[in-house]
Amino acid sequence: MARIRTTDDEVLEAPFNRTQFARLIRYLYPYRRQMLFALGLMITYSVLSLAGPFFMSRAVGVLENIKTNGFDSKALAMYVAAMIACSAVGGVVLRARVRITDFNGRKAIAQLRQDLFDYIQQLSFNFFDSRSAGKIMVRVINDVNSLNDLFSNGIINLVVDCMTLVLLIVIMLTVDWRLTLVSLCSLSILATLVTIIKRRMRRAWQALRVKTSTMNGYLHESLAGMRVTQSFTREGENQTTFNDTNDDIRTSWMKAVRYNNLFWPAIDITSTLGTVLVYLVGLALMGGAHGVTLANLLLILWYLGRFWDPISNLSNFYNSLLTAMASVERIYEILDTPIEVHDNEGASLMPPIKGEVVFDRVTFGYDKETTVLKEVSFTAKPGQTIALVGPTGAGKSTVVNLISRFYNATDGRVLIDGTDVQSVTLSSLRSQMSVMMQDSFIFSGTIMDNIRYGRLDATDDEVMEAAKAVYAHDFIARMEKGYLTEVNERGSTLSAGQKQLISFARALLNNPRILILDEATSSIDTHTEQLIQKAIERLLKGRTCFVIAHRLSTIRKADCILVVQDGRIAERGTHDELIRLPGGHYRGLCEAQFAFLAGA
Repeated sequence: MARIRTTDDEVLEAPFNRTQFARLIRYLYPYRRQMLFALGLMITYSVLSLAGPFFMSRAVGVLENIKTNGFDSKALAMYVAAMIACSAVGGVVLRARVRITDFNGRKAIAQLRQDLFDYIQQLSFNFFDSRSAGKIMVRVINDVNSLNDLFSNGIINLVVDCMTLVLLIVIMLTVDWRLTLVSLCSLSILATLVTIIKRRMRRAWQALRVKTSTMNGYLHESLAGMRVTQSFTREGENQTTFNDTNDDIRTSWMKAVRYNNLFWPAIDITSTLGTVLVYLVGLALMGGAHGVTLANLLLILWYLGRFWDPISNLSNFYNSLLTAMASVERIYEILDTPIEVHDNEGASLMPPIKGEVVFDRVTFGYDKETTVLKEVSFTAKPGQTIALVGPTGAGKSTVVNLISRFYNATDGRVLIDGTDVQSVTLSSLRSQMSVMMQDSFIFSGTIMDNIRYGRLDATDDEVMEAAKAVYAHDFIARMEKGYLTEVNERGSTLSAGQKQLISFARALLNNPRILILDEATSSIDTHTEQLIQKAIERLLKGRTCFVIAHRLSTIRKADCILVVQDGRIAERGTHDELIRLPGGHYRGLCEAQFAFLAGA
């Protein structure tokens, strides 16, 4: 899969997906009882809010009929008291509903974010090879947060507003069917406007999400590479790129808001038109045996004002739904990404590893067009140190990645103690290995926590023993708080050599049966490197070790050196055997490196 640069926009063009929406709603299912109770509260509030204008119109009727029926103070007081009671009880019910929906909606959002993070951790390296960390972070944080209003209020309000509309129409038809039909004529205008706007608005919000993701990806990369930026005085070029990306967000936002804001003038126009028509028709029909009374006209007008509230809410819900679905599409784009490396059906636990590793005609490619390894075969006996050398891009790191099953072999088999690595669970396989990458990643926290990262049950003494074994203890002890010294993310307060020593201690503490060192000594000075070689000789007895190193002096004592050339094992043997091969690849690498060092 081709890598997407942080300044490239992701392409997401899927239309509104009802299946994804249904999957999203399932996150509310565990809280269905609470949500149903909140729905009942909301219906109660809706009925009470509609009862208030009814009692008010009846109070007006009492005043309207003073001349014919006299002043009925008892009835007037009863209607006023009913209005006050509806308002008070409605306020309490509304507050309770808001608390319930917000609390349970937040829990559903938290579960969605947890599921998304858990799934991301299961995805293979191919997924991360083609996406920036910043763009993934936007999905987990911003896109999930954008669903909060939909979960907390939108769905319940949708049901209540639809019921309110039906109830309003029934009441209005009961009061005066003529005025009700007049007021409904403006709905056809609103429906036409919504149809025109909805598609463009969905695409506008979708484009905004993509532009925001692009910004976060570029910002994350720029901050992580700030030292390189300042070293090469790239501030001006980066500022230009940031300004362009920022301007894209502003333009996309304005376009989305422009479509979004078209709803409110549409509602205002149609509501005003409906109200004017009701006034004109109502005044024309007043008087006579079948005329409209003042109380009924006012009640229709009051309900007409309330009638546009749920219409407005439904339009707002539609806007929110389009905004949310732009995020849902991006969330499920990750959740629907196939997990390429996973526990196969019927996978068993990996038995305790002794250390034999066999590559049986292994072929591998990161995509269908490019083959990185071509029928690679070799055997590593338990306790052997196998070194892999060769030019950059020859496939050395791919070999060790297949041992840990970070990728699946395209063809052939990788066997450990005679067991195919694809027949066992990933956890049982990787828990018996330690991998130290070229990029020594240090997490924020204490040095003690970083060394203990792969084995949380290790005691403080075991942590310190591991540090002593790789000669990291001395520089750690010199720090103000020793092993409890706090380090920043990526270990920015440590030197490159110190970070690699801590990573080496972390790998050894795991007590692995197979240890993989991918350029693990590339940033360590010669003196420290010699100390580590002594530590390796003492500590790796009984363990199988794979070492990738460009510095050939570090692998002279390896039991077997594999020279990887163009995806194949071009040569194999000990240092002494390979150096004697006339015109050999390994001999050429040694001569070129020694000539370079002599010239330096």
